[in-house]
Amino acid sequence: MDGALKNATNFNYGNEKIFEKAEDFLPINGTDYVELYVGNAKQAAHFYKTAMGFQSHAYAGLETGLRDRTSYVLVQDKIRLVLTTPLTSNSPISEHIKKHGDGIKVIALWVDDARKAYEETMSRGATSYFEPTVETDQHGEIVRAGIHTYGETVHIFVERKNYKGLFMPGFVKWESEYNPTGMGLKFIDHMVGNVELGAMNKWAEFYGHVMGFANLITFDDKDISTQYTALMSKVMSNGNGRIKFPLNEPAAGLKKSQIEEYLDFYEGPGCQHIAVATDDIVFTVSEMRRRGVEFLHVPGSYYDTVLDRVGDIAEDIRTLKNLGIMVDRDEEGYLLQIFTKPVEDRPTLFFEIIQRKGAKSFGKGNFKALFESIEAEQARRGTL
Repeated sequence: MDGALKNATNFNYGNEKIFEKAEDFLPINGTDYVELYVGNAKQAAHFYKTAMGFQSHAYAGLETGLRDRTSYVLVQDKIRLVLTTPLTSNSPISEHIKKHGDGIKVIALWVDDARKAYEETMSRGATSYFEPTVETDQHGEIVRAGIHTYGETVHIFVERKNYKGLFMPGFVKWESEYNPTGMGLKFIDHMVGNVELGAMNKWAEFYGHVMGFANLITFDDKDISTQYTALMSKVMSNGNGRIKFPLNEPAAGLKKSQIEEYLDFYEGPGCQHIAVATDDIVFTVSEMRRRGVEFLHVPGSYYDTVLDRVGDIAEDIRTLKNLGIMVDRDEEGYLLQIFTKPVEDRPTLFFEIIQRKGAKSFGKGNFKALFESIEAEQARRGTL
């Protein structure tokens, strides 16, 4: 069993709902930041500003005393991205990029007490990334601590209650004359992790036992399949529902699934995509397309019957068809969603844009059309 689960209790994997209710011994206020290790942070920052409407926020590098790396912090409403690049070839960051390409290293979680969060998770079997550390400057102090999760991904607990500064100690304001207008992105709705065959239940157990999350919903290979490929997924959620982590693993199919393709090119488990919320998906997607973001193509035939399935919606179906936005409904309402193509040359990380109009689900009715679109891209890449 993986080291992150070395002290965890064995659970009954035959039961789809491993954890029906979050214990919530680890209160999480929300996502604090997401840190990507990238080959060229300056150029990556330009992409996220231009193509997705993020704004310059904070900077750390040679000018601030760092000798091994540079980090740019970008914000859009409640979303905070940190883009970090190494300055030497022999750093762990360089090794991470060499193996995985540009990818997500840190999913940081905003908590009231980072020490307690670390102690609680460690006592339940987590593997330490680093012990509680106090970072100070003239604006106060931040406490951080980290634990490992799937692959080389880590969670860092961030305690900010005694800090009044811009981002955290060691960073200065990033002054830039170039700040394109935002795209209406509000917050991170969920983040999806891809793990190897047979590991989904193990990591569902990790989030349930070590972090107190609940199994919100389970999708098996009958729910998520096409003629050629399939996958399975469990959605884990913390107590207040602000943090949702779907965990995907490949299932048997006639051809290589998108999960297998990701694992091959990322060279291991990792965060596959970030779903970001908007209050006006038509505006957001229209603007992102205008700025060069590429989205998956949804077959036009999808829209011939979608209203029969989801009922009345406020949006013009012709507009949704022109933009490639999909619709699904559950007992609480409906949602609109669309997926970008991978945002780098390796077919790994991509983004989902989602607008919820009451719906709490994840677009199960769209899975077939979505995965057929992904398979079409895989076929073009020769990886299906």
